[in-house]
Amino acid sequence: MKTDNNRVAVPRKEVKKAALRWIFFSHSAQNFERMMGLAFCHTIAPILKLLYKGDDYVNALKRHMQFFNTEPHLGSMIPGVVIALEESNANEEEVNVETIQSTKNALMGPFAGIGDSLVIGTYNPIILSIALGLSVEGSVLGPLFYILVWLGTMLPFRYWIFMKGYDLGGNATKSFLGNQELTEKITKGLTILGLVVIGGIASKTVRAPISYVYTNGSMEIAIEGLLNKIMPNLMPMLITVTSWFLLSKRNWSPNKIMLGIVGFAAAMVALGIM
Repeated sequence: MKTDNNRVAVPRKEVKKAALRWIFFSHSAQNFERMMGLAFCHTIAPILKLLYKGDDYVNALKRHMQFFNTEPHLGSMIPGVVIALEESNANEEEVNVETIQSTKNALMGPFAGIGDSLVIGTYNPIILSIALGLSVEGSVLGPLFYILVWLGTMLPFRYWIFMKGYDLGGNATKSFLGNQELTEKITKGLTILGLVVIGGIASKTVRAPISYVYTNGSMEIAIEGLLNKIMPNLMPMLITVTSWFLLSKRNWSPNKIMLGIVGFAAAMVALGIM
């Protein structure tokens, strides 16, 4: 084991540079053979050059050119953890190459699953729904809102969680993934919030006006007015719920659903109902 005087330390500014490389290059040169492997290697290559010399450096590059794939936002913690483990390995501490590879491989799946659920499946649709509501009648406020909120939150988050992974090292997984109950509560809360926001947006943006008026002698009944007395925006709700059912339960593609809506609307207009 190396003494403190001979310890190879990674300057914190280099870790910060690695965090920025991951933020901007995590999906560069992605391919079916190694997915994000090249981007991962590019992220930590300058740090590996500080830690290793000669064949050790070449071998370190080779092992990080292997297959790697995860959710890039929450998964930003993984390269931070790996840098901390590589630093320990270079200083001949209680970490070896096998530990680094097994840790890296083990983290890909859990962070991908949680990240896809929280970031891509919940947070992103929430701000997209708000942006759609702000985009009514062609307002540029919606796109600006989405760009500013997404970049303003996710870029700092990716940087912070990368640095947190480096600071925690191998204990990062226990700190983040160990509290399953907290993770489930966050997921449930964000899901409820997302459903409320999407429901509100759907009631404002989905339009299904019914023009048919039932006539019997002098009596006229506007069908849309009758439905609105039963439940306001009943038709938009039915169309939204039906679209969700076909997408989620019947595995219809989005294109197939859109074509179905167009066909349904054309038939209703042809019959004089809508």
